[in-house]
Amino acid sequence: MTTLSQFAVVAVLLIPIVAAGLLALLPDYRVSAQLNIAAALLTFVAALLLLGGRPAVGQFLFVDDLNNVFIVLTTFVGFTTSVFSASYIAHELEVGRLTPVYLRFYHAMYQVLMFSMNLALIANNIGLMWVAIELATLTTVLMVGIYRTHEALEAAWKYFILGSVGIALALFGTILVYMAAQPVVGEGLEAMIWTILIARASAFDPALLNLAFVFLLIGYGTKVGLAPLHAWLPDAHAEGPTPISAVLSGLLLNVALYALLRFKLLLAANPGAVAPGPLMVILGLVSLVFAAFMLYRRRDIKRMFAYSSIEHMGITAFAFGMGGPIANFAGLLHMTMHSLTKSAIFFAVGRIAQVRGTQRIAEIRGLSVSHPTLAVAFALAVFAIAGLPPFGIFKSEFLIATSTFARAPLLAVVFGFGLLVGFGALILRLQGVLFGEPPGPSKPATASLIPVYLHLLIVLAAGLWIPPVIVRWFEDVARILG
Repeated sequence: MTTLSQFAVVAVLLIPIVAAGLLALLPDYRVSAQLNIAAALLTFVAALLLLGGRPAVGQFLFVDDLNNVFIVLTTFVGFTTSVFSASYIAHELEVGRLTPVYLRFYHAMYQVLMFSMNLALIANNIGLMWVAIELATLTTVLMVGIYRTHEALEAAWKYFILGSVGIALALFGTILVYMAAQPVVGEGLEAMIWTILIARASAFDPALLNLAFVFLLIGYGTKVGLAPLHAWLPDAHAEGPTPISAVLSGLLLNVALYALLRFKLLLAANPGAVAPGPLMVILGLVSLVFAAFMLYRRRDIKRMFAYSSIEHMGITAFAFGMGGPIANFAGLLHMTMHSLTKSAIFFAVGRIAQVRGTQRIAEIRGLSVSHPTLAVAFALAVFAIAGLPPFGIFKSEFLIATSTFARAPLLAVVFGFGLLVGFGALILRLQGVLFGEPPGPSKPATASLIPVYLHLLIVLAAGLWIPPVIVRWFEDVARILG
């Protein structure tokens, strides 16, 4: 079993990086799209193999219950997004928004992005984790600007500047953690190995750890998209290809959150360090309430759901900041449900933008008349992200609200207020998109809706019943998070 798991952990990294090299050489976009799907599927299968056992802990890579959740989720959504991407990108080529050369670049960069996110999740070295997240940032910057329009290049440049500032602050925080560990662990590689750091964290200088977490929270919090560090996110979602919006919202934000959770555990293991939970609670609530109100002012449908991502990452950060078995379990469930639901929403939105030829909400009307199947998919996805029962997000938000009310009723009131404000905005926008007379003829589009319904089926099933094996898995992770 150990041999199989060792093979799996290598395959999770090797498959996407080898596929990226091949995709950079393939001129036929149909073949490259199929190879992209095959590579993503094989990576997901390799991630599933890690559920059967744990590879030996190394200096650079390791797998535990916590990062296993992120790896399986990342590779699954990466696979379904590649399926959607094949038909979506083919349409973009047909209408002339992308050239064959850019398509080759797109597919290669997609696999580089999957490689970098997987590496960040299984890295046992805090420096290597930082490098992987920086690589993911640079890759997505290039993909956001792939249309080469003025707006796309401006969004990519803005993302690059703000993302670079955030990642630089995270680097400084990482260096401070190394400085705190050095007197206890010694110089060199061992002072950066996560499993050694967490085992010896109680002896570290708490003042250095406190200062480090401030930089790490601001740095990685920028990548998570927490307000007021979120300014890059709406532009990147609105101007980049829709599959990349799905990956950004459903996966890359989670990877940055994972890094924050690792350092939160480090501070929790030191009795003299400040409690990191309240800082995450504050940023989480600010993000939730701010994004909920901003939903009312959006005119671009992808930009609106970008603010919805800020809202839900705020909810997740709030849950993990509250801590405890129930809140951590709910935060983990909410993160998973959000990734599946929001990627489904962007799949549907991508199809809507193609058939309408616009992303402006005012010009998207009467979808139930012109495209009833697409309208049903979009409506179900919005119901799910708004937190309506019986979808899984309702269950996670209910657990967060009840857990918070038992411990801090005032915070629960603010939390509930933010949810209601966001719910109103989403339902208001949904009515305008679905009903009324279509504004004009629709353009043909072939983007697949199968990934949308697959994701929504999982989210619905989770709202009705979660298998006991997954419950135990999430409970174990909740205990790790403290």
